[in-house]
Amino acid sequence: MFASISNSAMTEVEKILAEAARLPLKDAAYALWRQSPRLDTLEGQPMTAEEHAAAAARPMAEIMAKMKHDHDHAEDGRTFGRLKRAHPTASDADVKTAIIAAVKFDDDCFRYYEEAHGDFGERIERAVELAARKNPGYLQRTYQKAKYYIGYYMK
Repeated sequence: MFASISNSAMTEVEKILAEAARLPLKDAAYALWRQSPRLDTLEGQPMTAEEHAAAAARPMAEIMAKMKHDHDHAEDGRTFGRLKRAHPTASDADVKTAIIAAVKFDDDCFRYYEEAHGDFGERIERAVELAARKNPGYLQRTYQKAKYYIGYYMK
């Protein structure tokens, strides 16, 4: 689907999905999960002034509860549709399993970062190494990207 579109004519969303389409399902799930905030922004509908005001007035507890729900049920959220677009022949069950695994791997990377000792770089290396042991089967490239994400968000 994506190969027939020239790279210059593709939107940013299409480029992200095309990259995910070239990856194995688990790696694509991780890539799309990690990019979900960016994709949400790119794919989101512009808000009216009234919608923006209503969103801004929501209590923080409500916002946090929605974020936790979206995280805990990622396999039923927007990442599911994105992964199905990137891997249309994958079964729904396989897509959901890949998303659940990707979220667990991502969570483990951040959890192990906090438990690791040493300087910043050593903590990143150790965190992803420990997470990789519990979450095998990703491409080396995906583990490298996990290190990048941990470094970026934990700096």
